[in-house]
Amino acid sequence: MFDKLEKFLMPLAIKLGSNKVLIAIRDGFLITTPLIIVASIFLLIANFPIPHWSEFWGQFLGTGWESWFTNVSRAVFNTVGFFTCFSTAYAYGKQKNTDAIQAAAVALVAFLILTPTKMVVENLKEPVDGALDMNYLGTNGIFLGLVVALVAVPIYCYVTEKGWTIKMPDGVPPAVSQSFEALIPSAVVMLVFFAIRIIFGLTPYETLYNFIFEILQVPLKGAGNTLTAQIIYGFACTIFWFFGINGPAVANSVFAPISKVLTMENLDAFQAHKALPNIFTDPFSNFFTNFGGGGSTLSLLIVMLLFCRSQRIKQLGKLAILPGIFGINDPIIFGLPIVLNPILIIPFNLVPLINLLLSTMVTKWGLIPYTNGVALPWTTPIGFSGYLSTGSIVASLYQFALLALGCLIYYPFIKTLDKQYIKEEQDAEMAKAEDISFDDLTEADLNL
Repeated sequence: MFDKLEKFLMPLAIKLGSNKVLIAIRDGFLITTPLIIVASIFLLIANFPIPHWSEFWGQFLGTGWESWFTNVSRAVFNTVGFFTCFSTAYAYGKQKNTDAIQAAAVALVAFLILTPTKMVVENLKEPVDGALDMNYLGTNGIFLGLVVALVAVPIYCYVTEKGWTIKMPDGVPPAVSQSFEALIPSAVVMLVFFAIRIIFGLTPYETLYNFIFEILQVPLKGAGNTLTAQIIYGFACTIFWFFGINGPAVANSVFAPISKVLTMENLDAFQAHKALPNIFTDPFSNFFTNFGGGGSTLSLLIVMLLFCRSQRIKQLGKLAILPGIFGINDPIIFGLPIVLNPILIIPFNLVPLINLLLSTMVTKWGLIPYTNGVALPWTTPIGFSGYLSTGSIVASLYQFALLALGCLIYYPFIKTLDKQYIKEEQDAEMAKAEDISFDDLTEADLNL
């Protein structure tokens, strides 16, 4: 069975891991991640989940001090679609071995060509023409940004590879030469998206943005915002880890764009002090389904340290507990190991699944709040992550309850492995004691 699964999953993982489009999407999000995390810190300071937080600091900083910090967070969150287009196009340009920065720049222009330029202003009867609404550049623009980046860069590369460029004579500075070489490919990209803008202007949708949002983005978000999709995602992560493949790296290439949109929608609502719309966000997945990394192995580590007698397991537990607290479980994955371990594959899949099901239920029942979408680092320890992502002490306590439940599930399986390792250690000790060596014998010993 394991051989058949490996034969099926390994080619799939290789294809997904080497696909230039998926790599570009993944790397594009990684480029924007530092901006989002830093902006989230500013947003968290302005809306820290402690009663009377604003009033307390208002005594010293004055009324409205929160706007100092939200101005920084809005600079990122209200332009995240804009930067997603740029970063994805840049990453894709590198994958296509072209002038990445020029390809990203023209993709950004194409994105703006397609972006609606009429903005509804309060107290004005007619929309303002020639203005960019930040709503189109923020969360709502992520899908359009991805589409533009993944279309504009291949067009740019195609024209360049065909040699439809302006060649400058030798002796011209490289920067000037590259600028002229990019002129015709950039013009072709802009003309293509100009034509797209005109075509969609003749339809009831008026813009490609409206078409994507109504026809594609909403259904995709709806599919990703379901328990079924989350179960598939969680299973994909753990089963790939079982074969020694970084599961999230493979699964996120498909699920990350959807979960990113859902997370940013919660963040926008949190910033606007509105009801949070989505359960299945990145913080929900990171902080309420897995503790200590994939498979929720922090529970496994606790059982290893408290109840196992094998020296191999106990020493590994001591080495791995500190990284495990911060969500790093490579020592367990490859050292215990979990890779190709038929004993541990069952709880490794079962614990995250139970965490997901229980967390979904308690969130829907209102026992813990929806996650606010603040981009906490995935290394944030248990307890702190639950409180900061929801503003609820109950959520932190709930995390520890799940951690304890995970310990109960892992216990019989790791104890089975513990007995196996104890026997192996005892056999090794007996073999060592019974090992007779003749290396130290001398001729005098033999004469005796």
